[in-house]
Amino acid sequence: MTLVLFGLFFLFMLLGVPIAFAIGASALYALHQSGVPLMVVTQQMFQGINSFALVAIPMFILAGDLMAQGKVSERLVSFADSLVGFMRGGLSVVSVMAGMFFAAISGSGAATTAAVGSSLVPELKRKGYDPASAASLIAASGTIGVVIPPSVPMIIYAVIAQQSVSKLFLNGFLPGLAMGLGLMAIAITQAYKRQYPKGTPLSLATIWRTLKAASWGLMTPVIILGGIFSGIFTPSEAAVVAVNYALLVSLFVYRDLTLPQVYKLLIRSAMTTAVIMLVIAMSAVLSWTLSSWQVPGAIAQSVLSLSTNPYVIMLLVVAVILLTGVFIETASALIILTPVLLPLVLQLGIDPIHFGLIIVVGLSIGMITPPVAINLYVASSVTQLPLERITQAIIPYLLGLIGVLLLVVYVPILLGWSGR
Repeated sequence: MTLVLFGLFFLFMLLGVPIAFAIGASALYALHQSGVPLMVVTQQMFQGINSFALVAIPMFILAGDLMAQGKVSERLVSFADSLVGFMRGGLSVVSVMAGMFFAAISGSGAATTAAVGSSLVPELKRKGYDPASAASLIAASGTIGVVIPPSVPMIIYAVIAQQSVSKLFLNGFLPGLAMGLGLMAIAITQAYKRQYPKGTPLSLATIWRTLKAASWGLMTPVIILGGIFSGIFTPSEAAVVAVNYALLVSLFVYRDLTLPQVYKLLIRSAMTTAVIMLVIAMSAVLSWTLSSWQVPGAIAQSVLSLSTNPYVIMLLVVAVILLTGVFIETASALIILTPVLLPLVLQLGIDPIHFGLIIVVGLSIGMITPPVAINLYVASSVTQLPLERITQAIIPYLLGLIGVLLLVVYVPILLGWSGR
């Protein structure tokens, strides 16, 4: 019956059925054929979303949308340019740094790509940068948006794996920083190879001016994460604080949003949240079904029978994560893979927080691997470039991010992992 369940799921996926309905329909059929009362389906759906931590998801989505829609991203780009724009190919480094700044605000890869891309692409074209390479770098930088806290995928993982959101957030900084540094190194190498121009001269006065302009946006992660780590409020409460702060900055400080625009953003954020919550609810049914059939344990034993070397097994796990990210978007892949892979990695002695970082970083790479590559689609829309050109230019950055993922897996001490 397990084969029937997965066979139906992949069939629905190939037919283009939305992921939530593909998961729900395949689990429903399998349970019905097994003689399980279908009341279990509704019970598990409600149980799956009955978590206080999930309150943070719509709030962080809305806070990110509010910041992305206004001029916060432009001010962050200007500040990043004042710091590193003087280098050869400095605008490439600015793309990554601005992506890291915005990642600490939005928690969304697509929002990070859109915000940074809309601000930087015209200037990159004007300075003579290769458009496809610039667009691919911005898309790759967007992957950091779901790794540096606050991160919606980390919240989802924490709920499924019953782990601490705060611990995941605390340990998410250095992997995100490593991703950024890796992309910067590749961008600088390409800048010298292609003889990109140097940017604006380094000036303390410019740094101070742009810092003051961007300070309200830069304070967002300080307030959110400082409040969480100091124990002033929980991650869910921090998300509500983030929304109120974003409204205050956008409406009364920068004054770059109107009430009708805020209303539209509320509707858009609600729709995004509804999709995520439906996927989580349906996946709860799938997780319960697999657990009741003891499928995760059987998979773990099967993989362990292939090799007793934990390094080899983790390489297989990484391959599964990357391959899944190619075909399924991040939140859905996270919900599907966590119940299956977590029992396996626990048998290898890997801390569940460490595995949370591994799976979030691994699935974030799926945002730039077609066919399900949301960041590439956003970059293509922003730059008006064909997806094929951006996909070809993304390869060096893709390889760099995979290298960082292997560091997170095999050399976590370099990234500050201490099992906190």
